[in-house]
Amino acid sequence: MFGIPELNENNEKILCEMNGINSDMLMNIKVKFLKAGEKIRIFDAENETAVLLVSGEVRFIWNGKEETGSRQSPFEMKPYCLHASKNTEFFVEGLKDSEIVIQQTNNEKEFEAVFYKPEDCLYQEFGKGQWDGTGHRVVSTMFDIDNAPYSNMVMGEVFNKPGRWSSYPPHHHPQPEVYYYRFDKPQGFGACFNGDEVYKSVDGSYCTIHNGQDHEQVVAPCYTMYYVWMIRHLDGDPWFKTTRITAEEHEWILKAD
Repeated sequence: MFGIPELNENNEKILCEMNGINSDMLMNIKVKFLKAGEKIRIFDAENETAVLLVSGEVRFIWNGKEETGSRQSPFEMKPYCLHASKNTEFFVEGLKDSEIVIQQTNNEKEFEAVFYKPEDCLYQEFGKGQWDGTGHRVVSTMFDIDNAPYSNMVMGEVFNKPGRWSSYPPHHHPQPEVYYYRFDKPQGFGACFNGDEVYKSVDGSYCTIHNGQDHEQVVAPCYTMYYVWMIRHLDGDPWFKTTRITAEEHEWILKAD
């Protein structure tokens, strides 16, 4: 599915619900726009929760601890993310008008909450020296099975340079994945390839990716595209960095200069 979710009465955009829209993604995912001075409480008896700061300035409060994250825009490579297990109460307070992404899924395991700062995240640069630079992008990972084996989720960000491709070559994996897009200018756009469907990705849009669907992205020249990528591990079949299965007809690209 691809779309631009509407803002509800709680100043939220709902992308997925385990018991509602896009339930086959096996996650609750929403975008929350916090007003300066607004404070929300998050507590879930069944689901682990990750809250990512996309832009603005917020204070995270949990277990007697406090941390502040500040980010002028999504394109500033400064992700701040709090990742907590079920039965963990925490608060997110807007110090300025802010945008956050909230990702949840069920998880029987309990673990100490982890706060990720920019220096804690893995940054990888892909495609710079390949294909005349047409696949140049930067990928950051807050947590995956390598640093959070107790989690049932993965969360990261992609910084897609103007006129370039990402999530490339075309590939697929059995685990469900969701993209949430932002552009550096409101009129910015790109193309989202999802299986045999192609959509015009725009600011604030999202895409759900299902088992077996090849997915690759491209952004128009002169615009920078950012997206949050979120994956749900399958029971007995978690996502690894090596899980990517390149479409057979495009495997030759992996060896191309």
